[in-house]
Amino acid sequence: MDILKFIVFEILGVTPFLVGSIAFFGLVMQKKSFDVVLTGTIKTIVGFLVFGGGAAMAVASLDSFQQLFSEGFGLQGVLPLAEALTALAQTKFALCVSLIMVCGFAANLLFAKFTPFKNIFLTGQHNLYLAALLTVVFKALGWSDLSTIVCGSILLGLSACIFPAICQPWMRKITGSDEIAMGHYVTLGYALSGWIGSKVGDPKESTETIQLPGWLNIFKDYIVSVSISIGIFYYIAAFAAGKETVESIAGGMHWLVYPMFQALTFTAALYIIITGVRLLLSEIVPAFLGFSEKLIPNSRPALDCPVVFTYAPTATVIGFISAFVGGLLVMGVLAIMGSNVIIPVAIPYFFIGATAAVFGNASGGWKGAIAGSFVVGVLIGVGPALIYPIMESVGLSGTSFPETDFVALGLIVYYLGKMLP
Repeated sequence: MDILKFIVFEILGVTPFLVGSIAFFGLVMQKKSFDVVLTGTIKTIVGFLVFGGGAAMAVASLDSFQQLFSEGFGLQGVLPLAEALTALAQTKFALCVSLIMVCGFAANLLFAKFTPFKNIFLTGQHNLYLAALLTVVFKALGWSDLSTIVCGSILLGLSACIFPAICQPWMRKITGSDEIAMGHYVTLGYALSGWIGSKVGDPKESTETIQLPGWLNIFKDYIVSVSISIGIFYYIAAFAAGKETVESIAGGMHWLVYPMFQALTFTAALYIIITGVRLLLSEIVPAFLGFSEKLIPNSRPALDCPVVFTYAPTATVIGFISAFVGGLLVMGVLAIMGSNVIIPVAIPYFFIGATAAVFGNASGGWKGAIAGSFVVGVLIGVGPALIYPIMESVGLSGTSFPETDFVALGLIVYYLGKMLP
C-alpha cells in the first residue's frame, strides 16, 4: 500500500513526473534506444518545470497590472491570453489539466481512427490550453476530478478531430490541397472570415499585390509586439492611477520605469511559458505520434496557424491591424457599459488576426482580409468577456481565453452542465 501511495501521490501526483512518465512509456513502447528514452523523458520534465517558472512570473506581472488598472479607471482589466490563463489553471488544477491533455490526445487518435474526421491535432500547446479550459469549466460546475478528467478527455479528443474540419474548405483554397488542416482553436472565426471574404471581395484582388511600409513588419516578432502593446497599456494604467499609487506598489523603483519593467517582465514570462510548452510538447507528442503513423491511415496533421502565413504574408500584417482596431472598439464599448474591459493583447491579435486575414484573402482578396479579420477581432474581444465570469468563479482572475472555439465550447458545456440535476 505504501508503494502504491508513493506512486500515486509522489510520482503521478506531481505533474512534471506524471507527464514525464507518459513520455517514458510511449518511447519504450516504440522500442526507442536507451539514450532517446532518457533524453525524451528528461526534456519533458524540464519543459514542464520551465513552464511553471514562467507561470509564476506571469501571475506576478498580472497582479501589478490589475492593481494599476483598477485604481486608475475603477474598471476590471482582463488580458485575453490562453497562455496566462493556462498558467493560472495549472497552478490550481495541475493534475486534471495534465491528464486531460495526455488522455485527450490519445482520444484524438482513437476518434481519428474510427470516425470520418481524420485530423490529428499536433499543435500541442493548444491542446494544453483546451485541457485548462475544460478543467476550469467542469470545476466551476463542481465536478469531481475523475468526472472532469474523463469528460474533459473525451471532449478534447472530439474537438481535436472536429474543429479542424470546420474550416477545411477554406484551408483547401489557401493551400491548394487537402494534405494539412488548421490546428488552432479559432476555426469558427477562421471559417467566418473565409465566408465574409466570399461576400465582400474578389479573391483575384489579393493582398499580395499591395505594398506596405517595411516598419510594420516589426509586429511579426511577438516579443517586440507584446512588449510595445503591453507597455502602452501599463503606462496608460500607471498615468491613470497616478504617481503615488504606482510608487506604493513599485518597491522603490521609479514610477515611470516600473510600467515598462513590468511589461518586459510579462513578455519574458510569456516567452518562458511558450519555450517550456514547446520543449515539453516536442517530446510528448512524438511519443504518441509513433502509434498513429501505423494505426490511422488517411489521417492528416492539423498544424499551428503560422503554416498559412507563407501563402499571404502581407495579409498577416493587415490582419493584425484590422483585428486590433476591432479589439479597441470592443474595449471602448465594454468600458462604457461598465463591464470587464478586455485589453487587446498583441499575441492573440497578431496570430489570430493574421490567420483570419489569410482566410479572408483566399476568398475575398484584400477586402475579405480586412473585413474578416476585423470581425474576428471583435469576436476575440467579446468572447473573453462572455466566458470570464466562469474563470472568476473558480478564483482565476485577470485573464481569459480569446479563442472562438474555446469560448463556444466552454459556454455550451457550462450551461448544459448547469441543466443537469
